[in-house]
Formats: sequence, structure tokens, C-alpha cells
Amino acid sequence: MKAVRMHAHGGPEVLRFEEVPAPEPGPGEVLVRVHAASLSHLDIWSRAGLPGHASPPLPHILGNDAAGEVAAVGVGAPEELVGRRVLLNPGYGCGRCGECLGGRETFCQQYRILGYETPGTHAEYVKVPAENLVTVPEGMDYVDASAIGLVFLSAWHMLVTLGGVAPGQTVLVLGAGSGVGSAAVQIAKLYGARVIATASGAAKLKQARALGADETIDHSARPIHLEVRRLTKRRGVDIVVEHIGQATWPESLRSLMPGGRLVTCGATTGPFGETDIRYIFSRQLQVLGSYMGSRAELHALMPHVASGALRPVVDRVFPLVEAVEAHRRLESRSHFGKVVVALDDVDA
Repeated sequence: MKAVRMHAHGGPEVLRFEEVPAPEPGPGEVLVRVHAASLSHLDIWSRAGLPGHASPPLPHILGNDAAGEVAAVGVGAPEELVGRRVLLNPGYGCGRCGECLGGRETFCQQYRILGYETPGTHAEYVKVPAENLVTVPEGMDYVDASAIGLVFLSAWHMLVTLGGVAPGQTVLVLGAGSGVGSAAVQIAKLYGARVIATASGAAKLKQARALGADETIDHSARPIHLEVRRLTKRRGVDIVVEHIGQATWPESLRSLMPGGRLVTCGATTGPFGETDIRYIFSRQLQVLGSYMGSRAELHALMPHVASGALRPVVDRVFPLVEAVEAHRRLESRSHFGKVVVALDDVDA
């Protein structure tokens, strides 16, 4: 099969489009013929190498999300899955421990994410546990379906499970042009919240409003917390969706109302956020860490995708052979939504 692999850590130039052996599904696993796969910042971090994080064996196939059709099943997986149009839940645990059986698989000591700890989706075929399959909604194409899994699951876990978003609350979404940001804007609106979204530049701010943001802030023009105070009449927001990290961390904390909740799932600008601890306890703020989400949460959000209430946002589609350019597009921060690689033109 054709795949894009990294042979060393570094910039996009370390990626190679090449022929590799196709995986074989083991017990309880399925083999998925990938039609489209999206990129995430996990791909950038994995490719560059994360200090303190063990690298998977090289060469390595990146890619957390994908959509395609089931091509084969391993022993114990249902035969009727063959031919089904599916998208993938990117994360999975051992399936046997108390955390997995209790629906908290992200706490499993063996929890892994496709393309991060295991071979990923930027290939013609990928193998996954059968329980990680989600049926593609009727009428949705593979490109859109590939842009759902990681970002909508992450945003849902942040806002619904941890943040407790509710009607009448105000939510600040940092980086609305990102995959998680564009999903978070929609989920917050689905739950009846008022949404303030940040982005850089008039074009992205306009796109954020088109997704449902009630107010927008150009975070390159003025401190975020000052604009939040103005827009909320000095009250602050109930929830901050934070995934930018070092560059926005102090602004995110200062944007919260007393008793507000900051939920964080990433640090794309750096891992060290300056924090005045006195501000945390005196205003009784909550800082919540979020990492992916459960299979149950992904299945809970999918009816809203099927109805059109939540919709994937695709920035641009590249053929798999142009994966280097897709990585450069994501790193440039010029995108709005997900960058996708398509595999339908790859020779079998």
C-alpha cells in the first residue's frame, strides 16, 4: 500500500510518500480502506518530536482521523462490517481494565491514539479495534467524515462533560479557526450558550460568526481579556476553551468570571503558562485538563452531526502525495478548520 511515513523527527521534509506493507487485522480488529484522513496538531508534534515523550518506532505513519470503508475483519470481529462506510474514533484503551469497562478509557494505562503511539491513518489502509468504528452519516462524504473524530470528541468532552455548558452561559473559544475551536463554537451554540470567539484577521472572524459565534475578538489587535470585559460588561465568561497554551494562558484566566472554568486540551504555542496562583484561589476558578474523550461521548454527539446541527469544517484538501504541503498549511496557521489528505486517487 501507499503511505506517508516520517523517517526522522523534523520539519515537513522528513515525510516520504512510499510503498509499505499493508497491516493485517488481529483478533477483534478491522482493516479500513482509507478514503480521506485529516491532520491535527498531534501530527505536527509527533513529527517534530516532543521532549519527554517516547517516540514510536521509526519510520512511522502519522494521522489520527480517517474515514473509509471496512475492507476486512480479524478473528472475532463481525463479518457484516465489511463494506460499511465508517469514520474512526482515534483513541482506544485495553478494553479490559476498570477504567475502560467504566467508560473512562482515556484513563487506561494503555490508552493510545492512532498516529501518535501507533501507526496512523495517512495510508491506504489502517487497522483499528472494531469498537472504534462509527457509521458515516447518510449523505456525508468521506472528506467531511474524516474531519469529525478527534476535534469534535475533544471539544464535546471539554464543554459538555467537563465544562457543564448550559443555556445562558457565556463561552470564550480561543482559536476559532482551529479544528477544536471550530467544533467548540458549534457545540456551545448547540447548548444555548453565548459564544465569544477569537481568531486573527477579518476573514477568520467572519467565518467564526458564520459558525454561530455571537461576538468575535481579533486576538492579534488587543488583549483578549479587555475585550471580554467590554463584551460582558465586566462580568467575564463562564467557560474558556483553551488549547493555545503559553501565548494566551494569562489572558484566558483573566477572562473568567469568579467561579469560572478554564478547560484546556492543548498548548500549540508552548507548554508553560504564566499563572498568578492568588488569582486562581481568590476568584475560585477551576482549571480542568481534558484529553480526548470516550467512545460513548463520540456516539452521543454523532446524532447532532447527522442532523446537521454540528458540521465538520474543512479548510483544504490535498492528495496524499502532497502531505508535505498539507503539513505546511497546518503549521502556517492560515487555515480555518481541518486540513485533509485524500486517498481516492492513490493507485491500489
